[in-house]
Amino acid sequence: MSAWQGMTAADLGRGIDRGEVDPVDLTQTFLDAIDAHEHRDRIYARLTPDRALAEAGAAQERARLKLRRSPLDGVPISWKDLFDTAGVVTEAGSKLLEGRIPDDDAEVLQAATHQGLVCLGKTHLSELAFSGLGLNPKTATAPNFHNPDNAPGGSSSGAATSVAFGLAPAAIGSDTGGSVRVPAAWNDLVGLKTTSGVLSLKGAVPLAAKFDTVGPLCKSVEDAALLFAVMKGEPAIDLSPASLRGTRLAVLTTVALDDLRDAPRKSFDHAVQRFREAGAEIVEVAVPEVAEVITLAPILYSSEAYGTWKDVIEANPEAMFAEILARFRSGRDFSAADYVAAWHKLDRYRAAYLQATAGFDAVLCPTCPITPPNVERLMTDSDYYVTENLLTLRNTRIGNMMGLCALTLPTGIPASGVSLMAAPRDERRLLRLGLAAEAALA
Repeated sequence: MSAWQGMTAADLGRGIDRGEVDPVDLTQTFLDAIDAHEHRDRIYARLTPDRALAEAGAAQERARLKLRRSPLDGVPISWKDLFDTAGVVTEAGSKLLEGRIPDDDAEVLQAATHQGLVCLGKTHLSELAFSGLGLNPKTATAPNFHNPDNAPGGSSSGAATSVAFGLAPAAIGSDTGGSVRVPAAWNDLVGLKTTSGVLSLKGAVPLAAKFDTVGPLCKSVEDAALLFAVMKGEPAIDLSPASLRGTRLAVLTTVALDDLRDAPRKSFDHAVQRFREAGAEIVEVAVPEVAEVITLAPILYSSEAYGTWKDVIEANPEAMFAEILARFRSGRDFSAADYVAAWHKLDRYRAAYLQATAGFDAVLCPTCPITPPNVERLMTDSDYYVTENLLTLRNTRIGNMMGLCALTLPTGIPASGVSLMAAPRDERRLLRLGLAAEAALA
């Protein structure tokens, strides 16, 4: 493996700035590594080599002229295959969209390209992004980094594994109920779930637009901060040296600590202890509204998802994996009145949550209560599939339902992670805090 494949996107950007890394050579290195990798076709849905090398060539010239557009100008990354790419198939992991070719890039891809990033290609995902497991028998199931027989986490499965296997320095995914954070945790990466509406969804194939968000999966908090700024078209966030000393961190005890399996519990306890040793005050906090919010998720998610896709689905239901089809169709069970009433309740619960956690710098929870399940058993045991899928997304969904931004960090214990959740639109402060938490865990 090339040394470049193990570097962070930020370090590669600094290498380009110093003249030590050539963007064209860098991009070709990753394209060659992808072509040679045993799991290439399980991770990438398609590559965009002509585009990548053209963009890298332009970045090379800007670097020569000292006119780089951003700290990541010339760095290649992968994109989840629900972000539109002009003239290139974008199918969102679904046979229902087979051969779909958009005319324009998604707005976040346009922003990243304008800031000099290089598009390597499109990565596999759960079907229409509606599963936290990353299992997709209709297109491809990406291999978990630790064990290719286990689920990679979803729905941004290929995004996570492209980074974990050294086939992209960083990746862009989407998160509706945990689709950035779960695969990040199960593949030992940093994952940022942004606040709904902070990053553009124009040109992103929707699942449930009121909950859909865009977020990076990468090797460091610095990378997440740089990619967030790039997609917003803003200058890099000031990540001045940060410390946990004097911070107040809440451990969420309602729901989030229930039924933890051994590795996630050990991972979370380890992270909390490291944060305490770094000077953070740790306080356990119960927020009863969290338990109420969990009961609303089936109404809000499945109703919106089925309402968005029902005509396409019912025109060709045989094209779908049965478990995903059943999950979409569960949206038929709720009336418009149920949906509206659920949103009224959710607005009240969100206000109560923010009031209960207002005195803390962040709220902590295990990113996922379980470790990656076995793919073969998921395919042959429907009950197991349903229970594991719901458990997989239980903790991450709290952040989506409450409208928060959230960051998952690897703890040093494989295939697990710790999440820090902050108030809506507080990404910049969360990333600075995340930098300090990352240092405490190092």
